[in-house]
Amino acid sequence: MTPRRSGKQKKFKHTPRKSNKLPIAIGLLIIILVVVVAVYMFSTASPSEPSEPAGKVLLQTSMGDITIELRNDKPITTGNFKNLIEQGVYDDTIFHRVISDFMIQGGRNTDVTVDTIPDEIGNDNHNYRGTIAMAKTNQPNSATSQFFINVANNNEIVYNDGTKFDETYTVFGTVIEGMDIADAIANVPVNGEQPVTDIVLIKAEIIS
Repeated sequence: MTPRRSGKQKKFKHTPRKSNKLPIAIGLLIIILVVVVAVYMFSTASPSEPSEPAGKVLLQTSMGDITIELRNDKPITTGNFKNLIEQGVYDDTIFHRVISDFMIQGGRNTDVTVDTIPDEIGNDNHNYRGTIAMAKTNQPNSATSQFFINVANNNEIVYNDGTKFDETYTVFGTVIEGMDIADAIANVPVNGEQPVTDIVLIKAEIIS
């Protein structure tokens, strides 16, 4: 038997509690709106927006000067290029491969051994006319010191095996002065693909 309480029981007045559903719903709506706006801004941002330059390089050739503005969104490739310049690897080398309406290639130095670097293709890798890219073998991540300057829009080249030019060669800068010199080099007489008369890269220098 349960004992009963003695005396009168105090009556409590029931006060309805205010609902918290409305503030919660508003908060959730604000969060959803913020997320939607953030996703929209991220998805519509152009991947080809130009990045801030990572400095300029002057290539002094036997046919004239070429100035290149380097990209900072290819840090490994740009860093490798600048390190090799500082080491003097490119000085007194030749443009050993020249193809009219295609590209001019230099940077081969048989006196030094250069480690390979990984490819940095990314979303904004276009071999447009006037861009500089790393040469390599047909194997991934095989670039060392050799580079080429595109004298034509080579971005849409697709090889017979389906390999795309832009998905193979890392673009890390753009010619801003001396494109006429690059064009002149591209049109010199050649024996095969090598100029009959050496086109010398006298000195490569970081100027900013």
